[in-house]
Amino acid sequence: MSANRFSLARDWEPTRRLPLKWGHYADRYFAGLVLIIAGAVHLQGANNYTLIILLIGTTATVVGWSIMPAKGWRRMIVALPAVSQIWIMLTGPMSMWTLAIPLLCWLIVRHRPLISYLALTIPVANGIVLTRFYQEYSSMPQALAISAVALVAAAWVAQLIAQSAAMRR
Repeated sequence: MSANRFSLARDWEPTRRLPLKWGHYADRYFAGLVLIIAGAVHLQGANNYTLIILLIGTTATVVGWSIMPAKGWRRMIVALPAVSQIWIMLTGPMSMWTLAIPLLCWLIVRHRPLISYLALTIPVANGIVLTRFYQEYSSMPQALAISAVALVAAAWVAQLIAQSAAMRR
């Protein structure tokens, strides 16, 4: 029964049904996700003296979004907002609420229904709460760690909402 439930969970995913012009779904998904995360982390390590890191992180992020399995227009419209948000994060923990932007991009690329966009409240609320505890850039690692957990949780909540909506149809 659990194997059957796993199969149902995989089959409802809209991006799995897309015909891909190149590569395999799992490979593109994994490589895209790794590049997006690695690019974001890379950008957070940049400063005025390491501008090449900005270029490498930006490029990795854009390539990551562009190879995710999704309709082409969805992949392309998220690149600029996602990269812009990562650059905004260089201002420190007070900008954690902007993590709603990459989640929005994720929901667009993953073809989630509008009801699942309710999950955007999680990173926004996380950002509001974190500003009470972390204001200085020296607190960025802690704020990023907490926010990463909130962001992943929000993506899972959005997936559960989308899956529930798909099962009802």
